[in-house]
Amino acid sequence: MIKIAVPVEDNRLCPHFGHCQNFAVIEVDTENKKIINRVDLTPPPHEPGILPKWLADQGVNMIIAGGMGSRAQEFFRQFNIDVVVGAIQETPETLALDYVSSKLQIGDNACDH
Repeated sequence: MIKIAVPVEDNRLCPHFGHCQNFAVIEVDTENKKIINRVDLTPPPHEPGILPKWLADQGVNMIIAGGMGSRAQEFFRQFNIDVVVGAIQETPETLALDYVSSKLQIGDNACDH
């Protein structure tokens, strides 16, 4: 089982992690490659370092993002949350299932700071 957070806007991946409307938190059965549950959560106000603890408190252990700065990625690693950047704007369910099926298409990190 894995819990994946995807920053979303209009039910698609939001290209800039820190400016999303909400997070889709998707529980995936990695053995059977099936979605167990999806919950949409509104993040706390954006401040450096606040999201890693908040998402860790939600049980998240993986983030799929379009772009994220290197400092933010390091904050997540401190909370044992893996980060994949460069994902395309797709639905959270598609991204999560592609990830656990080793089919996730990754491009450039959409964030340059």
